[in-house]
Amino acid sequence: MAAEICREEAAKSMPAAAAGATAIARRRRRVEGFRFAAGSLEPPQEDADAGVARCGKRQRVAGARAGAGAATAGPCRPSAGAGFGSRWWPRYGVTSVFGRRREMEDAVSIRPDFLRGSTSSGKHHFFGVFDGHGCSHVARMCQDRMHELVVDAYKKAVSGKEAAAAAPAWKDVMEKGFARMDDEATIWAKSRTGGEPACRCELQTPARCDHVGSTAVVAVVGPNRVVVANSGDSRAVLCRAGVPVPLSVDHKPDRPDELERIKAAGGRVIYWDGARVLGVLAMSRAIGDGYLKPYVTSEPEVTVTERADDDECLILASDGLWDVVTNEMACEVVRACFRSNGPPSPPGCSRPKAVLPPPAGASGGGGGDAVVKGVDKAESDKACADAALLLAKLAIARRSADNVSVVVVDLRRPVP
Repeated sequence: MAAEICREEAAKSMPAAAAGATAIARRRRRVEGFRFAAGSLEPPQEDADAGVARCGKRQRVAGARAGAGAATAGPCRPSAGAGFGSRWWPRYGVTSVFGRRREMEDAVSIRPDFLRGSTSSGKHHFFGVFDGHGCSHVARMCQDRMHELVVDAYKKAVSGKEAAAAAPAWKDVMEKGFARMDDEATIWAKSRTGGEPACRCELQTPARCDHVGSTAVVAVVGPNRVVVANSGDSRAVLCRAGVPVPLSVDHKPDRPDELERIKAAGGRVIYWDGARVLGVLAMSRAIGDGYLKPYVTSEPEVTVTERADDDECLILASDGLWDVVTNEMACEVVRACFRSNGPPSPPGCSRPKAVLPPPAGASGGGGGDAVVKGVDKAESDKACADAALLLAKLAIARRSADNVSVVVVDLRRPVP
């Protein structure tokens, strides 16, 4: 499946004039196209067919090892390993690539069990994709702070309720978290005094820190529901029984309700290389962008979806993917990767690259400028990582002109 998709898209995107190019020239174009960010989980494969062959070989070897050990290992037992022993994190995969951009303005945040100690209703995991514009500093701020602000809003919402057992109004929690994030971005932009430049937006004359913003699509995955908050044109899609279920709607300036809101605030939508707020910004909601307020707002749209037994995966991605890949195609790619990697493992069973909690005192993966923060990138789930990587490759093959960041979360119930 992976090889067929890559071959098909490469054939569509290759100009007719380059049909007779040499193998060396084609390989050079691929290498230039897939410039992976420092935070990527793994480099691109040189050839999709070879990758599929290697994948099959690994599966056969793993199967042989499992068969050899079955006689003595007995039933699957939780491994007594790192961190919190047999308590397993969700299965996820993430990829973030430059694509055809010179600068990486995307940021990804993954924070397992981020409400630890604040709720008795099971573990809740935070996933966020932030697509910056104008510069990367607002996306980086969201990456570092958004989950903390959501936790603060959650604690305030449940304060006074018995043992934090009552579920808060997630819409209110997310709205307050996004509002505080927007306030912090605005204050940071206004507080810059022209000293040592913190990022490239301050190298302009005059400095335009308030001309910078970021989309934000955030998902909180709990035992019984998936909460999604979105501001901008990044997107969250749930795959349920093979059918894509959009959990967010892109905030485009020409969306009828958004157009009406902008006009009511005294703004205009000007068509300049597409619909843009005041002819500048191609989205109607974002964190930051102080110079376009109140026409551009940070208020998110929030959906709360009950989980079902036939849920398969959750896909969060920046518009670098969604501009060229449909919801249906994205779900089909992830399902194909799941099929090739087999069913999820039972709870507590050891499996390659299963995600464990960080050891006590660890700060999580990703250094100061990492594209992905909150987890150790090496601990992703293989099926999800393969799916995220293939989706990024598919977007580049379809000539996406933007950074591409993809998070895939496996929602399948483990096989008992």
